[in-house]
Amino acid sequence: MSEQDSSTSASQTEGEFEGEMDEDLNGEVEGEEERSEKERASPVPSLSSFSSSLRAVIRIKQKYQAIKKRRQEMTLSFAGAGAVAGAPLRSSPKIFTFDGLTPSAFPALSSTTPQKKKRRKRKRVMFPNGGACRAPPKQEQSRAKYCLYLLFAIVFVQVYNAIENLDDHVLRYDLEGLEKTLRREVFGQQGAVEGLLSLLKDYLSTYVHNKPLVVSLHGPSGVGKSHLGRLLAGHFRSVVGETLVLQYYVLHHCPQEADALQCAHNLSTIISEMVERAEEEEKIPLFIFDEAEHMHGEILDELRQLVASKQSNEYLNAIYLFLSNLGHTHITKHMLHNSSVSLAMTASSRHSNLVKELTPILRNILEKLHPLWTEADILPLTLLEKSHVMECFLDEMTREGFYPDHTSIERLAGEIEYYPAEGGHEYSQTGCKQVVAKVNLL
Repeated sequence: MSEQDSSTSASQTEGEFEGEMDEDLNGEVEGEEERSEKERASPVPSLSSFSSSLRAVIRIKQKYQAIKKRRQEMTLSFAGAGAVAGAPLRSSPKIFTFDGLTPSAFPALSSTTPQKKKRRKRKRVMFPNGGACRAPPKQEQSRAKYCLYLLFAIVFVQVYNAIENLDDHVLRYDLEGLEKTLRREVFGQQGAVEGLLSLLKDYLSTYVHNKPLVVSLHGPSGVGKSHLGRLLAGHFRSVVGETLVLQYYVLHHCPQEADALQCAHNLSTIISEMVERAEEEEKIPLFIFDEAEHMHGEILDELRQLVASKQSNEYLNAIYLFLSNLGHTHITKHMLHNSSVSLAMTASSRHSNLVKELTPILRNILEKLHPLWTEADILPLTLLEKSHVMECFLDEMTREGFYPDHTSIERLAGEIEYYPAEGGHEYSQTGCKQVVAKVNLL
């Protein structure tokens, strides 16, 4: 039998069952209607009529159930035959409810749903087969970072060049050679020499300044002020040139007080020309004023204006050195009264103590004389002892070509006048001033 014949027979069988079922039900219904009409026609209903209608309803229900059961059995048998032959099945409609549904009733749905969730959570990233490792994400770097590195490099180069330039600028003046010369030629003033060299090193380490360097050396007669000035002038002439060094002796350049105003004007002109020339050559000039205690007020006023910080740049790059015996009485008294205290101290420590105690006293005295010294760094020079005088004789005799006999040196040193010995120190009253005259008598 073909699929078409089986489907046709199945549909005919279903139609026959439906017809039979409808006929039986219709017959039963018609019989019941006749009985009900008869009972209505009778004036009084009886108990037998009520029981007969109940029995008819029960019979109809039983017959309906039997027909329904038989129809289900035949439908199942035809469904099995159609499945074998491949014929389409016709099933009765079913009412869908959610009652009795469990996850196990739908294995396919229950098995696929968790996998989809896992796939959503775990997204696999496929990499090429070249064996490349997973690279971390690159963070974008700001370009300002490279600008900052460049700025650091520029600052470093500038600072390095500045340090190199400072070294070159200091080397130009050969301060090491100056230090050796002063320590060899100046006797008994180790503390003053150290203070002067310290000021020069700080000032000459750079070419740009906010004020000129003004140093004022004070001490009694014969302690080496003029000698120190001559040594500085000779050294600076060798490093900056003859035209940038000025040695000004007041008693020689301006002996008359009546010419003080003209002398001040001439001095100002000379200094202006020298600082302008030094500015062109990028050098620092040196001005030495010896015997400053004899300088007139007009000259001091002119110098006060020149060393003021309000001047132009070329006037700020200059060194002014004043040599005088102003305040020598206070220095002498301090040395004599404190000679016993400074017995165990070195020359440098004695000078440091001297500067600490005498600088305020000397500054008060000098500022009362003229405001020029308010701009100056004051360095006091100490008295010379007998051993220092003997060194002066030895140096001068060597220069003059005499044999440095120690006996002759002691004899010549004994002819010098000294202050009374205090604390093991014997200080000369005239220093080394008479040394040259006594050596010339030999």
